[in-house]
Amino acid sequence: MQLRTAMSTSRDPVARGRELGTEFAPQFARTQALYLDHFDELGIRAEVVRGIAERSRAALAAWAPGLAAEADAIADAAQVERWRVAAVGARTEILAAAPQAVSECSTAVHVGPGQAAESIQTWDWHDFLVPEGLLWEFPSAAGLDVKLFTEFGTAAKIGVNSAGLGLHFNILSHVSDSDAGGVPVHAIARRVLEEARSIDDARRVAASATVSASTVLTVFETGPAGSRAASLELSPAGVGVVDPEADGWLLHTNHFLDPELCGGDTIPADSTTRERFAHLDAVRSALAGLSPAARAVAACGGQGADADICMTPDPALPRVEQWATLLTIAVDTEAFALDVFPGRPDEAAAGLTRF
Repeated sequence: MQLRTAMSTSRDPVARGRELGTEFAPQFARTQALYLDHFDELGIRAEVVRGIAERSRAALAAWAPGLAAEADAIADAAQVERWRVAAVGARTEILAAAPQAVSECSTAVHVGPGQAAESIQTWDWHDFLVPEGLLWEFPSAAGLDVKLFTEFGTAAKIGVNSAGLGLHFNILSHVSDSDAGGVPVHAIARRVLEEARSIDDARRVAASATVSASTVLTVFETGPAGSRAASLELSPAGVGVVDPEADGWLLHTNHFLDPELCGGDTIPADSTTRERFAHLDAVRSALAGLSPAARAVAACGGQGADADICMTPDPALPRVEQWATLLTIAVDTEAFALDVFPGRPDEAAAGLTRF
């Protein structure tokens, strides 16, 4: 995956969307075409895809009009039909119609009194869907500066704001997920980054959205007294909040941890989510106090590319069952920065690029 960077100075969502759509028109056009082909490959009918995309776009317009206007401005500037960009923005909501499509991501955050938050995440997805990703910095209408990583068409994925709040993103799957077309979960991540100055703010924003697909936003903050974290598990059945362990570590992969919501977990049986969680649990004591690059390598536990958190596509499997670690990323809430490497954590020894 090639990482593109952009910086906007406007707080106006239409102006920002027009800027992005003009500068990256080929990327937006290519991404929507790749996703529409992928949905077809998964057996999701074209009319179902468009229906979910349009319902999710309407839900977004009611919940966050600025984000809907930004997405429309991107589509218009890139000369792509609006519903097609909306389909990428609602790709998790559409994938809820094909539960086997759940992706594999692993997150670890360490917090505590008198220390800044430390984090690491692998983002695992299909490499054929994301030839390019976006690192974007912009000011929000709420008065915060935001830095984030995302795909071309999704509102946000992983990021940090100038209030010292960071966010990691992992997909989940729940029996209550449906094709109703709720607020896109990527847009919830975006609004948290634009508005939240604390975990309590993030929880308020997340709980205000009606969703049709599940995900977990692991949010964390660094302030004068130290750092805190919580995983906000979102599903149509409700919001669960998972706190760090006594040693300050908060881990999450792709299964529910909330005691009530976990009963409705529908993660596919062949997911490696529990193995990856166990791996992070086994190595967590060796991850604190390291540079982002050293933390990424240490997260492999000496196993290198064979570590459970490292995904390499298996060409013997059907394409839709091939997973790759496309990004290793750490969020620095104290310095308002993202440290990124476009690949597996075992490959990050040479260093992550600071954005």
